Amino acid sequence: MIEKILNKIQAIISNPKLKSKLLFTLAIFALTRVLAHVPVPIVDLSQLKFLFDSNQFLNFLNVFSGGTLSQFSIVAVGINPYITASIIMQLAGMVIPKIKEMQKEGEASRAKLNQYMRLMSVPIAIVQSIAVIALLNSQNLLSNSGLSNMIVVVATLVAGSMIMMWLGEIINEKGIGNGISMILLAGIISQIPTSTASLFALADTIDLTSLLVILALLVAVIWMVVFMNEAVRKIQIQYAKRIRGGRQYGGQQTHLPIKVNVAGVMPIIFAISLMMLPSFVGKLLLLAKSESLISFGEKITVWFAPTSSIYLITYFVLVFVFSYFSAIIFFNAQDISDELKKSGAFILGIRPGSPTKKFLEFVVTRITFAGAIFLASIAILPSLAQIMTGIQSLAVGGTSILIVVSVILETSKQINSQLLSENYEKYS
Repeated sequence: MIEKILNKIQAIISNPKLKSKLLFTLAIFALTRVLAHVPVPIVDLSQLKFLFDSNQFLNFLNVFSGGTLSQFSIVAVGINPYITASIIMQLAGMVIPKIKEMQKEGEASRAKLNQYMRLMSVPIAIVQSIAVIALLNSQNLLSNSGLSNMIVVVATLVAGSMIMMWLGEIINEKGIGNGISMILLAGIISQIPTSTASLFALADTIDLTSLLVILALLVAVIWMVVFMNEAVRKIQIQYAKRIRGGRQYGGQQTHLPIKVNVAGVMPIIFAISLMMLPSFVGKLLLLAKSESLISFGEKITVWFAPTSSIYLITYFVLVFVFSYFSAIIFFNAQDISDELKKSGAFILGIRPGSPTKKFLEFVVTRITFAGAIFLASIAILPSLAQIMTGIQSLAVGGTSILIVVSVILETSKQINSQLLSENYEKYS
């Protein structure tokens, strides 16, 4: 295993194009960490850190922001507005025919949709920045809450969010992996030393059974994520026999692999973004002067606590639904059917054209059900373990592991694909 890893590293280093992409991505990672340590100078950071450490929901947000919220850096809002805009655009594609057509069309239409998402991210970033400032102000953490200062702070946070969005996009263009996922990966990995230290600190305070449950959960989550990411449904493909110049071509069989988890980690990211909203709204309502609003805010906070039944059911359903939405968008059965027809290939027992498209959609629908159940179960499993053990940090760690493992596997596949492509071009 170690020799295999070393050989892979050697292959990457010896490939100038791939090495350049990898170094570029690492440089973006480093830049995001530098930006994460540039604070907006109106907050008492020591009190802010205590607030995040003592509140599970805020600690959850802080992990996914890569620690930027607890330091209230200029990129504290992060790429959450862009993720939210992506969710809105995906949902719009399900009800607005024009957007649905654009999602299925070529590169030009997708570029236009990306531009719409960028524009949509700006007002969302403004709203989220104001919400963060209002929360901090309610805790008396702002040294100067004058209107002019607040406008400057909101503008700074929005600019920081747009910078993070831009960094994610240039990773897509010039680096390795999906930009949004890679930015999240960088933030989560940056919190690993802190989380590891916290886990070692807990080791002295919890019983052996709880510790074994944590370790077993960790191993199980990693194994299941790896297994489901590698799982595919192989569809037998037959190429038609053709005779040209007295010679016979085609006739061979191969297979079309369709991933069980078509959308990867994106359904989890989308669902997390929405699950953050109710708790955040509940905390803002607690600041209202109306008794009825305060009472409603308390109810929302209780309903959407990470260990409540409402939270678990809602989280499960959202991940399940987003898995189907993402599968519909990422897997284009029409395009695959057309490509098979053009190349003279067909699925055994299925006629080319529309029947092939319907068959592929049927297969994707069936296997996505298994993938959606898997993702949704893994998403709520840490919270269930938290209920069993009483350790709050598990709800954060499990989801983080899911994203980290999934993103690393997807990026590894891209690297392998490029290495194979380079070797093919070299020896062809």
